[in-house]
Amino acid sequence: MTDEPSYPDAAARAAIDITVPHSARIWNYWLGGKDNYEVDRVAGDAFRDVFPGIVDGARAARYFLARAVRHLAGEEGVRQFLDIGTGLPNVDNTHEIAQRVAPESKVVYVDNDPLVLAHARALLVSSPEGSADYLHADLFEPDSIVEQAKAILDFDQPVALMLMGILGHVEDYDQARAIVKELVAALPSGSYLVHYDSTGTSEEYLAAIGRYNEGGSVPYILRSPAEIARFFDGLELLDPGVVSCSRWRPDALAWGLPDEVHQYGGVARKP
Repeated sequence: MTDEPSYPDAAARAAIDITVPHSARIWNYWLGGKDNYEVDRVAGDAFRDVFPGIVDGARAARYFLARAVRHLAGEEGVRQFLDIGTGLPNVDNTHEIAQRVAPESKVVYVDNDPLVLAHARALLVSSPEGSADYLHADLFEPDSIVEQAKAILDFDQPVALMLMGILGHVEDYDQARAIVKELVAALPSGSYLVHYDSTGTSEEYLAAIGRYNEGGSVPYILRSPAEIARFFDGLELLDPGVVSCSRWRPDALAWGLPDEVHQYGGVARKP
């Protein structure tokens, strides 16, 4: 039996509804975390019963984040990261990966979830040379995010914008693209967009998402790989482009390419 999580922020704890499954807590459960409730584990197991590949997909997406941040900090020299919709802290968060490569890296996490807020304030501890800050802000208000982030990050220097599995919560595709366009427009030349989302390339996945969306949680929309690729319009995609997350620059190729998952993503540079 998984222990029930505890939250250091009393106000945030009071705002948390443990009667309805929560996407961040379910994702945490699939990744082997402990910050979830029985209602999340039941929903997560029901989803996995319909679509067993979700656990492999969740882990592949997490490893994609790690490889992308490691590449940007190590090979591209990026020292600033704006991670929007970060979700619950887990193993190898963005600032931990970046600061292993470059301890002076600055990371700003953004979420509008009181659950994430409670954990972020307690657990996101930076290296002494760098920083890890948390903004309580909404993806649907990109101008506010940029304004607040500018108080911490230097927008005259490259910033890596991280949108990891979050745009599926924006039901209208044109609105999702407009949000990305506004965020990217605020970044200087030489910045990067890192993004992945889940795709509707499996009947089982579509069925599982349909049931999940009927359960009272914030709906999640599956999009095609081509639709995900359009979020990078106007940017210079790094090789190998928009691909299954498991196949974006995998660490080991001795046994061939890893199996594909239904999460697709890429990394692109702003000219």
